[in-house]
Amino acid sequence: MNNTSNETTDPVLNELNGKITTKFYWAVTLLATIGGFLFGYDTSNIGTDLSFIPFAKNLAATDPFVYGYLIAGASLGAAVGALIAALLTDKYGRKFLLITDAAIYTIGALLSAFSVDLVMLLLSRTLIGLAVGADSAIATAYIAEYAPKNRRGHLSLMQQWMITWGILGAYFVGMGVFFIAPQLAYTVDWRILLGVAAIPSLIGLVFRFYMPESPRWLILHEKYDKAIAALKRFNVTAKLSEIKTTHDYLVEKETKQKATPGIKRAFVIVGLFMMFQQITGINIPFYYGPVVIAKLHIFGSTGGTAISSAVFGIEASSILAIINVLATLIGFRLIDSYGRRALALLGYSGMAFFDVLGAVLYLSHIDIGLLIGFAGFIIFFAFGVGGTGWIIQGEYFPTQYRGLFASLIAVVDWISNFAIIELFPVMDLKIGLGYTMAVFAVLSIMAVVIFFYIMPKTKGKSVEEINDIFENNTLATVRNASMVGYSDNSKTDKKQ
Repeated sequence: MNNTSNETTDPVLNELNGKITTKFYWAVTLLATIGGFLFGYDTSNIGTDLSFIPFAKNLAATDPFVYGYLIAGASLGAAVGALIAALLTDKYGRKFLLITDAAIYTIGALLSAFSVDLVMLLLSRTLIGLAVGADSAIATAYIAEYAPKNRRGHLSLMQQWMITWGILGAYFVGMGVFFIAPQLAYTVDWRILLGVAAIPSLIGLVFRFYMPESPRWLILHEKYDKAIAALKRFNVTAKLSEIKTTHDYLVEKETKQKATPGIKRAFVIVGLFMMFQQITGINIPFYYGPVVIAKLHIFGSTGGTAISSAVFGIEASSILAIINVLATLIGFRLIDSYGRRALALLGYSGMAFFDVLGAVLYLSHIDIGLLIGFAGFIIFFAFGVGGTGWIIQGEYFPTQYRGLFASLIAVVDWISNFAIIELFPVMDLKIGLGYTMAVFAVLSIMAVVIFFYIMPKTKGKSVEEINDIFENNTLATVRNASMVGYSDNSKTDKKQ
């Protein structure tokens, strides 16, 4: 790749940007993205459980708004959690809040498992949301601050991959408990499904104490000895004089004003991306999948007992979840070679196509067409849109304000998530699944058009170079400016 401005002028940051990702990098990233796993698990377990929680099983018919909130309430709590993270992460650091999040989630998961009434369950899920939201705000910002620039996409994509494993994990646990003890579905099984989430959060709580703090954050806050120690763990050796020089470089590159034009431009692009990521409907098959699929007239899913119908819905949803996990692997292979912009445009285009296909088949009374539409939609979302959103959330902002603005982006994401999940039961009731998918198709097409014109190329650029692109160009020109330095004759660059 012929990128003429591919290095910073600081040797410490250049060495950090140029490192090979060892097992340690992946281990730290895995710990940072445990919140992603919990996000995915919580996304799916409540939809699996709702039919068997005694004080909540009839809400869909008696109070659809409360029913929607029970499923989406964690998303609202997540928006609040992300907002709290926005106020704290740049002051207290990434590691402190990641540890706190794991503790809050553990408590929330246990309280939800021991809920005695609807109010307690709603409050417990909101508490879980606080932790998940804060984690989603911090994790990719943290990763962007130690990841080598040519592998930043791979490492940041772990957030999305962990989400997919969390979704799949919820379905596997659901199938397991309902298969082993179906007679306990209305008493113990649903509590197990909610409470199991405390195990990975407790593991995260313990091992996050051993994570290094973000080297860039430590340097910027003049914690030089700790920065030297953290860099050593990433196999970067630096002297005190070099660290002080890096501090001066970061201060020079980053403004003291929280709302520069460049930051505003980055916020607009990432904010729109995360909004469309949610309102195009990705979480419908995972929040409501077991319930929706169990009602379809395929494979005898409407016959038998409530348990057998629910297990069928979980099994069918598990297939979608497996597709989600595997398709995200495609993103791992392509994100640092083809780049964020190319995958995003392809992803939204594919999502629109399969939404239309699923809508047409379903409205033609071919119920399995809904599953086909869901499956194709999920594939294109998983490798093109899901991970890309979390990556640009972490890499578009300067170090000094990355925590703040990544957190604000997470607020946008969770509010959008809450809105569409809360609205879906109404859409399903008023216009039906087929036309709802058509609405999602229109939204996906809108996303393709918008991001074709405003989304820049950031593959292979340091986070400081990305900041410069936003600061030195308008929203209308940032796309073209980001392409300078990529050779038209380079096969690799054409992939971008």
